Amino acid sequence: MKEGWSYKKLGEVCDTINGLWKGKKPPFVNVGVIRNANFTKDFTLRFDNIEYLDVEERQYSKRKLQKGDLIVEKSGGSEKQPVGRAVLFDRENGEFSFSNFTSVLRIKDKNTLLSEFLYKYLLFIYKRGDTSTMQKATTGIHNIEFEKYLNIDVPCIPLAEQRSIVARLDAAFSHIDALKANAEKQLNEARKLFQAELTECLKPKEGWEEKTLPKLSENLDSIRKPVTKKDRTEGIYPYYGASGIVDYVDNYLFDEDLLCISEDGANLLMRTYPIAFPISGKAWVNNHAHVLRFKCMSTQRYVEYYFAELNLDEYITGAAQPKLTQKALNSIIINIPSSLAEQRSIVSHLDSLSSNIRKLEELQQKTIAECDALKQAMLRDVFE
Repeated sequence: MKEGWSYKKLGEVCDTINGLWKGKKPPFVNVGVIRNANFTKDFTLRFDNIEYLDVEERQYSKRKLQKGDLIVEKSGGSEKQPVGRAVLFDRENGEFSFSNFTSVLRIKDKNTLLSEFLYKYLLFIYKRGDTSTMQKATTGIHNIEFEKYLNIDVPCIPLAEQRSIVARLDAAFSHIDALKANAEKQLNEARKLFQAELTECLKPKEGWEEKTLPKLSENLDSIRKPVTKKDRTEGIYPYYGASGIVDYVDNYLFDEDLLCISEDGANLLMRTYPIAFPISGKAWVNNHAHVLRFKCMSTQRYVEYYFAELNLDEYITGAAQPKLTQKALNSIIINIPSSLAEQRSIVSHLDSLSSNIRKLEELQQKTIAECDALKQAMLRDVFE
């Protein structure tokens, strides 16, 4: 607590409203429902992915969001992100409510407490780690013990001082957010440039050949072996699945440089992770990734880049569970330079660009971490 400040319990200064269930009794009304998915990493609200639902009018009438409401995440979170985030609803217009995984705090007397000030204070409480001690996990879901949350001590200081604090933090946070946005913009522009260069480098040229993977590599799928999680013994060797390492085990199937290509899973369509990824040294691969051995590392790296650019839609089967069968994989035509020297030149160029992208990614992560640390330091300076 800050010396010289007086405090009241959060439950004393705010009314609480539980989240909305859709219900089944008409009449219904169509409203935007704020969910945990609408909470951003910067503790603001996203409105571009709002889900609009038909809900009971009588339920909604009691749960229509008002400007200045604070929406608190009651269920969700993870080990790395404790439950208990609070965001400020600052819209005057529109029909919006909030899901049953959240609750709303509505200030009882706005002549004594500013919602913007309370929002900053609850951000400070969360960043300090207080809510992590108020949560309990059931079936993998983290729930906040709301009675403990409502027992948080809230500063009671003059409105003028609250406004001054909010203005100071808003101005500083605005500059900090601009730094983060600039770092993200630079990274996105670099990624676009790399993608354009990748497309240009892999565009077929005179003297290139059309080859299938059986002509370029040896398929080792027959060596793969899936092991259920309960049958795995923890060890030091990476256990690979469709999109990369999923575990570490006490034995290995492969011990060389190889290229894995996703065989199934949603990532074949979403492309959140690379479709083709290299493995090296002792490793185990399950039956969710094809395994290819190349005679030349330059060819392997070229094929890896080729799959980063390749549209696989026509080769993928299955709607519920997308799959790239070995037959489909073997039918893919790859345009490749006949000269190993030209392959090496292309790979070397793309590797250099990729290295620069990784440096920018590291710089962005460092910038984000430093900006978040600066915000946290400012909140501590104000409230501790």
